[in-house]
Parts: sequence; structure tokens; C-alpha cells
Amino acid sequence: MSMTRLAPFALLAALAGCASAGAAGDAAFDAAGDFATRARTHANTAIEAAQRAAAPPPLGTVTSPSPLAGADYGAMPQPIAASAAQRAPSSLWQSGARSFFNDARASRIGDILTVNVEITDKAEVTNSSARSRSGSTTVGVNNFFGLENIPGRILPGGYDPSALIDAEGASSQAGQGSIAREEKITMTVAAVVVDILPNGNFVIAGRQQVRINAELRELTVTGVIRPEDIAADNTIRNDQIAEARIDYGGRGQVSAVQRPRLGQRVGDAISPW
Repeated sequence: MSMTRLAPFALLAALAGCASAGAAGDAAFDAAGDFATRARTHANTAIEAAQRAAAPPPLGTVTSPSPLAGADYGAMPQPIAASAAQRAPSSLWQSGARSFFNDARASRIGDILTVNVEITDKAEVTNSSARSRSGSTTVGVNNFFGLENIPGRILPGGYDPSALIDAEGASSQAGQGSIAREEKITMTVAAVVVDILPNGNFVIAGRQQVRINAELRELTVTGVIRPEDIAADNTIRNDQIAEARIDYGGRGQVSAVQRPRLGQRVGDAISPW
């Protein structure tokens, strides 16, 4: 076939090659663009995570403390609504107003009282144990229908039928342990009466958050108290709270440094030693 006839085919092949090269170039350009977009997204996510880690822990929103005590309240507990008081503009005393001589201690849902937390705990335990055991066993056959010497024909060396088995064993164990623990916490927190039980006891719950620099300290107190245990100054001690749940802890940069890192905790969990 002459070169003149092959020229159109060569031109078509060249055009097809250019089209394929252009398509490959466009695909490579799109892939590079997608990769750059994903890289920017991951970089922005990493930057936001680093900023959140470096920022101090946020304070919690002011909400009802009743969930701390397990009560089903969606809002801040409020006193039981009384009948609308009839106002007398010309009267010195208003109906429904608290009297100057009434008891100011908490008595209704939504009232506030002060909880004095003073915990002094000290425990010392010493324990020691020792155990030993020894045993000895000797087995022999002096006479067995005249057949006691037959094994001597099979076993090499000397053979004594009266001392076939001689075993001794001994074991001993000793252990000693001691625990010395001392804790002291002195704090004051205000709590809210979130519920009144059928027998008249109060369910209280309180939360306190204090943030200093990048460290957040939180104290929560919940439990059940008797109204008669509330002192005249509207306070109650923590040892007068039944089913008391007192939690004091913190989170932030200082607490994070004191905790072992994740890799170390995983290694401690799976290590057999």
C-alpha cells in the first residue's frame, strides 16, 4: 500500500493519540485536584483538633441538677405553685409572703441549702500469712505369690522389691501485705431540693465548677436527707446524707499530664507481666 493511502490512517491514529493523551491529562489533573482538596480538609481537621486540645475545658451550661439525683425533671425544679395571693395595696402584710419569724430552712422543691463536705478517712490494714506442707511415701512388695522377683529379670541393675516407690514432697508459701491510706476533703457546695419523697425526706443535688487557667475542677453532691437534720443556718453535713454520691475531680492540661499516655495504658492492659 502506498504512503499516500496510509496518510489518512496515520492522521486518524495521531488524532486518537492526542485525544487519549488529553483525556489522561484531564483525569490526572482531576485526581490531583481531589487529592489536594482532601489534604486541605484533613489539615483543617487536624488544626481544629489541635486548637480544641490546647483550649481550656469549657464550663458546663447551667441546667437543672435533678438528673444528678436521677429525677425526671427537664427544667430547674420549682416550688409547688400555691394559689394566687390576693394583694392588698393598703395593707402592711401581703398574703403569701414569707413571715419575718418563719423558719428560713429549705422546705420546698427548688429551695437551696448548703452542704458542708468534710471527709477525713484513714485506713490501715496489715495482713500476713504462711503455709507449709511436706509429705513422704514409700511403697514396696516383700511377698507376692513368689512373683516379686520377676521384674528383676527385666530391669537392669539392682532390684529391691521392698522399695519399689519412694517419693517425698514439700511446699511452702509466705505472704505479707499492708495498706495505709489517708484522705481529707473539706468543701462547701450549695444544693437544690429536687424532689420530696412520700415519707417527707428531701432529694438534693448540687454541682459546682471552678476553672482556673486551663484546669477545670468539678464537685457534685447528691443524696437523700431528713428535713429535721437541716441546721438553723440552712446547712447540712455530708455524714447526714443517705445514699450520698460525692464526686470531686478535674480535667484539663494538668490532669492530662498526670495520666499515663494511651500507648502506655494499652501496653499495661495487654502485658502479662
